[in-house]
Amino acid sequence: MTTRLYYDDPYLSAFDATVTSVEPRGEAVAVTLDRTAFYPTSGGQPSDTGTLGGFRVIDVVDREDGAIEHVIDRSAEASRSAPHRTAGMEREASAERTLAVGDTVHGDIDFARRFDHMQQHTGQHVLSAAFEHLFHVRTVSFHLGTDVSTIDLARDVTQAELTAAEQDANRIVWEDRPVGIRYATEAEAAALPLRKESKRGGTLRLIDVADYDLSACGGTHVARTGAIGVISIASWERFKGGVRLEFVCGGRALARFRALRDTVAAATRLLSASAADLPQTIERLQADAKDQKRAVTALQTELARFRADELAAAAAPIQLHDGSSVRLVAQALDADANTLKSLASAITSRAGLVAVLITRATPALVVVARSADVAGVNAQQVLARLVTQFGGRGGGKAELAQGGGLNGSIDQILNASATVL
Repeated sequence: MTTRLYYDDPYLSAFDATVTSVEPRGEAVAVTLDRTAFYPTSGGQPSDTGTLGGFRVIDVVDREDGAIEHVIDRSAEASRSAPHRTAGMEREASAERTLAVGDTVHGDIDFARRFDHMQQHTGQHVLSAAFEHLFHVRTVSFHLGTDVSTIDLARDVTQAELTAAEQDANRIVWEDRPVGIRYATEAEAAALPLRKESKRGGTLRLIDVADYDLSACGGTHVARTGAIGVISIASWERFKGGVRLEFVCGGRALARFRALRDTVAAATRLLSASAADLPQTIERLQADAKDQKRAVTALQTELARFRADELAAAAAPIQLHDGSSVRLVAQALDADANTLKSLASAITSRAGLVAVLITRATPALVVVARSADVAGVNAQQVLARLVTQFGGRGGGKAELAQGGGLNGSIDQILNASATVL
């Protein structure tokens, strides 16, 4: 059993303890102590990181027997070696140095990470309580992520309800109410107005946001709500019959505001518009872009018609296996797949034509098309024969097929197109 120092003093960032066990974990080592300030991953909150005896703590695990494992990276100690030592010497020294049962070690918590988690977790208590107080909406689960945290609510909520809960939660923050830690037996807890019934038995650790929220929780929290800074709902979506909302508190909210500020500032410079006018400006640009796209499409269609006239005029007569004849347009073009397809369709809108168009770039894209009156040619089969010969893949219908990945010279592919009809 490990004494959990963070239970009573979440602001504790340094401590000394005695090593009670050491077990290898591949390249790492799992160390247990008689007491610790390191918080293990639990209750939706990630573990602390930091150093223990000069080694980097990369994970903290809460074992079923009540002990807390500190997973340390032994190689991390090498970075603390003298700068004149070679990498090989550092690795050797690090491998030799380890912790042993009975050693007294010093632990240092990464307090910036710890305090960030304290802000987010306490903010979650307050925000969940706001939904409970105002609208009797229960929080189903909570997850504290690297950038944002999430709360899953039991039912769908409206925009107005989200805004009201966010506002009331920040009222509690700005009133700077004390956040207390106390303990209660299972029987005592049953008589208390807990926001959520605890699934654990025995003595419960309770987090008490004065006159607003009382919850059983083993996480780390700030001492007063003012230290949360601000609670901001970032986004929300329907999830499993309820709502999953993302929120940020304190330092994360400030970072989110800075990113948004810089993005808006860049957008206003690029668009020569004020922040308030950005939605209308973007809407106007989108409309202009649609008009331009329609105009470009019309011009491309017109150009394809003229190019199709030119290519069709140069078509060569080819005799098919059934004795009938067609005129074949086999050309390599500097074009993309859509342009090839448009040209092939325009060419074969005339009678008696087969078009095999490929790109000049390799591996080649290819489009095969035939006029409606050329029943003796199946575009999909022609493409399949070319793919068999030159590789690649594709598909389509009897009138039009397209593929890509053909490897061969332009002349090889074009010459082959006449023999596979």
